[in-house]
Amino acid sequence: MADKLTVIREVTTNVWTFSRPFARFGLVPIGGRSTAVKMSNGGVWVLASTALNPETKAKIDELGPVQYIIGADAVHHLFLGEFKKAYPTAKLIAPEAAIARADKTLVFDGVWGRDAPDTAYGFEEDVKACYFSGFKNKDVAFFHPASKTMIQADLLFNLPCTEQYSKTGSSGAVPLVGGFGPASWLHGKFAAAMGADKAAMKRDAQTVAAWDFDRIIPCHGDVIETGGKQAWLAAYKVYMDPAA
Repeated sequence: MADKLTVIREVTTNVWTFSRPFARFGLVPIGGRSTAVKMSNGGVWVLASTALNPETKAKIDELGPVQYIIGADAVHHLFLGEFKKAYPTAKLIAPEAAIARADKTLVFDGVWGRDAPDTAYGFEEDVKACYFSGFKNKDVAFFHPASKTMIQADLLFNLPCTEQYSKTGSSGAVPLVGGFGPASWLHGKFAAAMGADKAAMKRDAQTVAAWDFDRIIPCHGDVIETGGKQAWLAAYKVYMDPAA
C-alpha cells in the first residue's frame, strides 16, 4: 500500500529529508524525520528515525548505496533494525544508550559513549559528529559542511511540525503551547534541564556553535532553512558563556 503521509524533499544539494507525522504519547504532535546525505564517494549516510516505507527506500536507493545507518540518540532506535535488514552491508552506528534499548540481535559497528572519543567511523570527510555525553538523551549532533547543514534529533526542536503534518489535514500545532522553537523561553529551560553534566554540555554546545552552519534539520519540527546558528545560540545560551 502506498504511503500517503511521508514528505520527501531535497532540502539542498545531496541532502534529503523524509518527514512524517508523529505524536509523543499519541497526543503531542512533534513529527518524525529521517535524513539522508549523499557523500562525496557516492555512498549514502542515513540518520534513520522513521519507517523505511517503499517510497523512502526507493528514494534512498536512487541516491546510492547506503554505507552508514545512524541512530542519533537513546530514543531514536526503533527503525534501526529495518534499515539494517534492508542494507546489511551498511555500518550501524549509535550511542551506547540506544543500544541498550534497541533490538538485541543487532550488531553495531560503532558506539558513541563506548568507543574512544576520537574514533573515526569513515564518514568524517563528509559529516562531522559531536557526541553530547552530558545530555540526558545522549544525542549526537552532525554537521555537513558542504551544505552548511547541522542535523540532529532531540537537542533542538522547532515546533509546530508543519511540514511533517502537511499531508494529514492537521496543523501539527502543540496543544495549549502551540509552538516550541529555539528562541522560546521554554526551549532554554529544556536545554538547561536536559543537561545532566553541565561542564560536558558547555563543551559540546560550544563545539557545535563553532561549526559553520546556517541550516538545521531537526527530527522534530520544521527545518530551519537559514539562521540556524542564531537558533542554536538562542536555544543553548545557558551554555555559551566561556567564563561560566
